[in-house]
Amino acid sequence: MSEAGGAPREPLRIGNASGFYGDRFDAMREMLTGGRLDVLTGDYLAELTMLILGRDRLRDPGLGYAKTFLRQLEECLGLAQERGVRIVANAGGLNPAGLAQSVRELSERVGVPVRVAHVEGDDLLARGGWGEGVLTANAYLGGAGIAECLRGGAEVVVTGRVTDAALVTGPAVAHFGWGPKEYDALAGAVVAGHVLECGTQATGGNYAFFTGHDVRRPGFPVAELAADGSSVITKHEGTGGVVDVGTVTAQLLYETGPARYAGPDVTARLDTVRLASDGPDRVRISGVRGEAPPPTLKVGLNRLGGWRNEVVFVLTGLDVDAKAELVKGQVEDAFTRAKSRPASVRWELARTDAPDAATEETASALLRLVVRDASERAVGRAVSGAAIELALGSYPGFHVTAPPGKGAPYGVFSAEYVPQGEVSHVAVLPGGERVAVPAPAVGLPLEAVPAPSPPEPLPPAATRRVPLGLLAGARSGDKGGDANVGVWVRSESAWRWLTHALTVDRFRELLPECGELPVTRHVLPNLWALNFVVSGLLGEGVASQARFDPQAKALGEWLRAREVEVPVDLL
Repeated sequence: MSEAGGAPREPLRIGNASGFYGDRFDAMREMLTGGRLDVLTGDYLAELTMLILGRDRLRDPGLGYAKTFLRQLEECLGLAQERGVRIVANAGGLNPAGLAQSVRELSERVGVPVRVAHVEGDDLLARGGWGEGVLTANAYLGGAGIAECLRGGAEVVVTGRVTDAALVTGPAVAHFGWGPKEYDALAGAVVAGHVLECGTQATGGNYAFFTGHDVRRPGFPVAELAADGSSVITKHEGTGGVVDVGTVTAQLLYETGPARYAGPDVTARLDTVRLASDGPDRVRISGVRGEAPPPTLKVGLNRLGGWRNEVVFVLTGLDVDAKAELVKGQVEDAFTRAKSRPASVRWELARTDAPDAATEETASALLRLVVRDASERAVGRAVSGAAIELALGSYPGFHVTAPPGKGAPYGVFSAEYVPQGEVSHVAVLPGGERVAVPAPAVGLPLEAVPAPSPPEPLPPAATRRVPLGLLAGARSGDKGGDANVGVWVRSESAWRWLTHALTVDRFRELLPECGELPVTRHVLPNLWALNFVVSGLLGEGVASQARFDPQAKALGEWLRAREVEVPVDLL
């Protein structure tokens, strides 16, 4: 990796081998043996992961990192060194120093000498003032600390909570020698990093139009990053899946919000991104503009919110609604008699049953009871007793999918913001030298990008009522308690229809669960895409399990299944 002033011009080839803690174990080996790489990244952290690691740390202060990463390295450290590939991963979680030391011990045990560095400073729990019961408080750092480690000769860099894109911006800064105000180049790297961060979601995984491709085992993505910040997204030759404009568009829309995509290194303008096919399984990203980063860093907070339990009653055959009303009344009566009603009681009837069904399972509906309370006792025996004691005295065919347990703790995620200059961002080099990473020059708080003028609507034409998904792709995800749904189409004429047809009001009509919630629509004409952000749909975040699909992973597919009037010519 070169210093500023002697920056190389050849592209930097960065691969990804993990999109979450629990991703395909053999991906690291596949990426190291499947083709040429300069850097291999791994993203192991998410809001829920930080809570899990926080609970690990409560049991053992020496834990708090992703143990899978160590097992992967045990197989692959020699391969990486033979091929000259540097490894950069956020697997350090809450204990990057501990993971770095474990990597050194592993290196010695397997006989592969390796220079290890780590980045710290994100853990702000000791700072205090976060409120009662907070288990983790971590600032989202940028890539400058990673760059410092690589310039210091590190072959393996582990971090705590950095932004997912920092795993790409850090190596890019070290390689090209970009200064902190080269905003367009940095923004291009952020966009490439955002495409890579979720692994096979960029190569056909979780893809709306999956039926057109063989995506049984998609390969992991690679970015060929150029000195100006432009990139080509691809994958190793011979691996499964597909890389095309659609798969890259889908991942660009994932878990984003406004056109200004703010991060600690730079604010990337998603409304400037241009995508173009560059050959089979190759998509070029260009035109990305950047602005100064915001003056604050996001701090993710996880706390234990209380205790949760659930029971799923199976209602088979006739009179499903009456059966549901009967058991709901019986359970509520039991709570009243025992004077033990949990603080929150929620019922949801899923009509999964079909008339005249050929199997018992397809003749059955599911009635889900979810309870929450600050007391473990209130969601434990009181709930299981109220449910199971009805077994011989309730609706015909009474049974449940599983016996109710004792209840389990649930988490709550929230975000705070602190000035960039108040966070101590430190690179700990292979020799142990600690290098303070200065905060970047920041800009003023960002205002919304003015909505572009919509394209001319299509002239009136004959329409047909069909699922929206025959024309549009979608991908959805979570950010704390909010959900986003990115919707895109694949032709200019379809874009002219979509931008006028799918308004906020129409979105609410199609997804009634969002009807009473704040919904914001962001328009991205270069991508022929709309991005809807639904505030509060997920309650207090994924760990609180506030709804059936707690991370809104399938919200976009629900939208695609809803029927709308579409011009026949577009079909």
